[in-house]
Formats: sequence, structure tokens, C-alpha cells
Amino acid sequence: MGGINGVALAVLVLLFALVTVMGFLATRWRRPASMESLDEWGLGGRSFGTWVTWFLLGGDLYTAYTFVAVPAAMFALGSVSGFFAVPYTIVLYPIIFVFMGRLWSVSHRHGYVTTADFVRGRFGSRSLSLAVAVTGFLATMPYIALQLVGIQAVLEVVGLGGGDNIIAKDLPLFIAFALLAAYTYSSGLRAPAVIAFVKDTLIYLVIIVAIIYLPAKVGGWDAVFGAAEQKMATPNPVDGKPTGAFVPGEMQHWAYATLGLGSALALFMYPHSITASLSASTRNTVRRNAAILPAYSFILGLLALLGWVAIAAGTKPIGLDGKPNPQLVIPQLFEDAFPSWFAGVAFAAIAIGALVPAAIMSIAAANTFTRNIYKEWIKPEATPKEEARVSKLVSLVVKAFALVFVLALDKQNAINFQLLGGIWILQTFPAVVLGLYTRWLHRWALLAGWAVGMVYGTWEAWNVANPRAGINHFGGSLAQLPVIGQLGYIAMTAFVVNLVVAVALTFVLRATRTPEGEDETIRGDYFADAGDPRVEKVPEPVHQGTPNP
Repeated sequence: MGGINGVALAVLVLLFALVTVMGFLATRWRRPASMESLDEWGLGGRSFGTWVTWFLLGGDLYTAYTFVAVPAAMFALGSVSGFFAVPYTIVLYPIIFVFMGRLWSVSHRHGYVTTADFVRGRFGSRSLSLAVAVTGFLATMPYIALQLVGIQAVLEVVGLGGGDNIIAKDLPLFIAFALLAAYTYSSGLRAPAVIAFVKDTLIYLVIIVAIIYLPAKVGGWDAVFGAAEQKMATPNPVDGKPTGAFVPGEMQHWAYATLGLGSALALFMYPHSITASLSASTRNTVRRNAAILPAYSFILGLLALLGWVAIAAGTKPIGLDGKPNPQLVIPQLFEDAFPSWFAGVAFAAIAIGALVPAAIMSIAAANTFTRNIYKEWIKPEATPKEEARVSKLVSLVVKAFALVFVLALDKQNAINFQLLGGIWILQTFPAVVLGLYTRWLHRWALLAGWAVGMVYGTWEAWNVANPRAGINHFGGSLAQLPVIGQLGYIAMTAFVVNLVVAVALTFVLRATRTPEGEDETIRGDYFADAGDPRVEKVPEPVHQGTPNP
């Protein structure tokens, strides 16, 4: 890796500046009479149609870190660690087709902004709602930090970020997230919705060009698969075992299957996924998106294969510190194989790909804190205007924390905590998704199941070591499955333990006639659509100098 790639950097800066202007102008797009409510600032007025929602969800779910980490995993470890992301996103969409329409409807009817809002209304339990809110908030924080890791990968390859001078090293990252914070604060969810069009267009363009051009340049797909198979079979010098898996062996089937299923069940439990979905204008908009979002899975599959193309191309992902870093493999491949101007476009696609999810995640985390912690526990009388103000401020704090987290700690910590976040967020599935269909599970049983699943999952993850990386704790998300005795996804094991505890305790609590809590929803709420006359209206914010009605 040489000095600064001036042409690539210029293209990157130009496109970054373009989306920054779009972010600030987004506040004028479909601007309502007032932005002073979570419905408007945090959910875009619940007014986005099919295509806006599709781009928003695509920009939200397929993050910059996805486009860095998936091919990096394929490059370094093979198909089990990398390619499972493709089938899991395919399995995901039939699941959300089934339940997300119901969640949209009941949220539309009652004005719910978060899943914790729904849990509070469905089970009449502030404690269970708080557990869901805190889990979502904590699981989202490292996810935001990982978007910075994606931008850092681009900056390193383009030639920025080296040296010991803090200004020279981190100033570009500070500038990027200062701009992100500014236009997110002013425009809310409308900003990432507008920018998502640019981000996704660039991603599609770059990957399609790369998947057509690069394999031919390195000798065709036979050469690509041959080089990947050879590398994966090569013994690792640390433990003498094969470097990775070209095709998952029999002993890896459970790991592959549980990673795929567990990740699919977990992804739409994250607050940012819910926020993007609830911004849709109609129930059918959500369901249509579940049908057309697999187009992104196709692109993700092509992207994953670029990790193996990099093997055949002999790409050397070396950071500015002189150490190998697989996270740099895709930016480095583009810089090596394409003209500088196109490499700049690719770098911009990844960098802008960090802005969209980071914005949505910070908004979702802020909405969760404001609605389910601040209003529920600190100031119940907070007005919609005050909720919006608090949420804006919290979104700034969340971004600042993510920035400090990445700059002050090793990148591996962000990755480890994100893996832990995936384990945690799946433990909210019984209360949220099963709650959409039945109240049979008792609220205290659900809370106990959540607590046991969280403790078990965290403990198991703590005990996972990764000798190759020199990590003694939180070294991965796979551990021995009880009874089965093979490696599997910790989140799925914790989820099963969670569910078993919840079911067993429900029998006990029902037998002892323990109060269940009040359900503020009715059956018809789960089928409501836009225009329903029973939808709860958001109160108009009280402006300074205007008397209360």
C-alpha cells in the first residue's frame, strides 16, 4: 500500500459531499407542518411508499460493515463464516412477511414507535417492556460502531488514517460523523431515506461491474474456486488445522444451519429494522418489501464471492500499520484492479453505505431510549415535542459514543460486542413475535426466560476463545450445542433455553393464578391498514406562546 490515492480520494469526497447536501435538503422532502414528534422525526411521518421503503430497508440491513465483513470472512475463513449470510437473508424474508404486517398494523393503530411500546401494550408489563428496550439499545450500539469500521477500511486503503498524529489520523472520521450527526438531527429518518437511493445505486453498480470484470481478469471462475479451495485447505500455522472451509463439512452443518436460522430470526428484532418497517405508509407496503428485498440477497451473494476473487487475484490487505487486516480486502481489491476513479466510486459506495444504517440505527436507539426509558420511567408527562427533542439529543450522544468506542478501543472489541448483540437481541423474539399471535405466555415467564437466555448466551460467548487471533474471551459466536454435541450458534441455544423457561413458568404462573396484566390491543388491531378511523392520532405539539387546549 503506497501513499494517498488522490483521484480515488477526490471522487470519494465529491460523492460524500453530494449525499451530505441531500441529507440536509431531506428536511424539506414531504415536510409536514411540524417535525416535533417521533412520528415525524423518527418515522418519517409513517408515509414511505414501496420503493422508498425498499431502498431504506436495503440501506439499513445491508450495511457498510456487511460489504466489508462478508467477503473478508470468505477471504480469511471460507464459506461457513461468510456465505451463511446469503441463505439467512433468504430465509429472513418469508419470516417477516408473516409477522411484520401484524406488527405494522397494531403499531399504526396505537401509535407504537418501538417493539417495547408493543410489548408494554400487549402484556401490560413495564418491566418486560424495559427489558426489550434495554436489549435493543445495547445491541444497536456496537452495530453503529461497526459502520465506522467500514469507513476506516476505506480511509486506510485510500491512504488516510496512518501515523500517530491524532488530527491526521482521525480527522476525516470526525468530519464524516459530524456531518452525519448534523443532518440526522435536522432531517430525522427522511435523511437516510433520501441518501439510500444513492447508496444502493452505487452498490449495485460497483458489485455488478466487479463480478463481471474481475473473474475474467484472474482467469475465470475455475481459477477463483481453485485458488479458494487451495487456500482453505492450507494448514494454519497457529493450530495446524485447515485455514477455513471451502464447502462445509459434516461437522460444520449444525454451525452453518444455526447461524443462518438464528441470524434470520434476530435481524428484524433490532430497533433499526423495526423503525424502517414502521415508516411504511401501508400494511401491504411492508409485505411487498418482504417479497422484493431478496434482490439484495442476490447482490450479497455476488459480493461474498469477491472474497474468493481476491484470493485468486493475490490481494494483500495490509493496513497502514503494516499488519494483515482481512477487513481491507475488498477496498484493496478495488484499488489494485480498477482505475483510480472507479476505485473512488467503490470507496464512496462503502462509505455512504455506512451513513444510511448509522443514521437509522442512531434514530432507532434514540427513539427506544426516549419512548421506553425517558417517557416511561423518568418523565411520563413528556409531550410529543419534548420526546422529539430528547430523541434528537440522544441520537447525537449515541453517535458520539460509537465514535469514541471505535477510536479508543481495538476494532476487534466492536466486532466482539456486535456478535454479543446478536445473541442478546434474539432473546426478545418470544415477547415480540409470539406476542403478536398469543398472550398465552405469561409476562413474568417471558421476563424470566429473557433473563436466563441473556445470562446463558453472555456466559457461553465469554468462554469462546480464538487462539488464531489471540483472543481468550468473546472470540466468536459458536459453541457446543447441548445434547447434540456439535458446534452451533450460541444465540439459538440461548433462545431455546429462553423459550423452555418461559413455557415452563407459564404453566406454573397460570396454575397459581398470577395476574397476567391488561392487554390494550384487540384482534382487529392486527389487521388495520392506512386510513383506519380508529388510529390514535398524535397530539399536535404545543408551541411556545400557544395556550394548552
